[in-house]
Amino acid sequence: MEKIKIEFQKLNPDAIVPSYGTSFAAGADLYSADDDTVINPGDTAFIHTGFAIAIPEGLVGLIYARSGMACKRGIAPANKVGVIDSDYRGEIIVALHNHGKDEVTIVKGERVAQIVFTPYYAADFRETDELPETTRGTGGFGSTGRS
Repeated sequence: MEKIKIEFQKLNPDAIVPSYGTSFAAGADLYSADDDTVINPGDTAFIHTGFAIAIPEGLVGLIYARSGMACKRGIAPANKVGVIDSDYRGEIIVALHNHGKDEVTIVKGERVAQIVFTPYYAADFRETDELPETTRGTGGFGSTGRS
């Protein structure tokens, strides 16, 4: 598998460099550099990772939930998927929301999310009087059936 080079800068000496859990993992784990943080039900906390990165032009870093944390503890990124643009040079901060009924403590050094690097396309939006027809057409939510 080809690897891209991502330069990073530690902003906090306690920051843990992102790492992959297995050799074929798509997402690199992000770790909390904050002291233990309690997130109450329905609340959101901003968790610092303690580092900044330089994403190469043409790529975007997408921040996703860790499935175990989301499914077992009700903790997931508040914005569902975070977007880190290639021109951003600030600290990577993960906004975690508690969807559960119990408070959850995020401990320093805990894996809190994962980042996936992927190419993207920038759009050149062009107004038109008519769009090409498709079988679905203008059918919206649920228009293709229940399952």
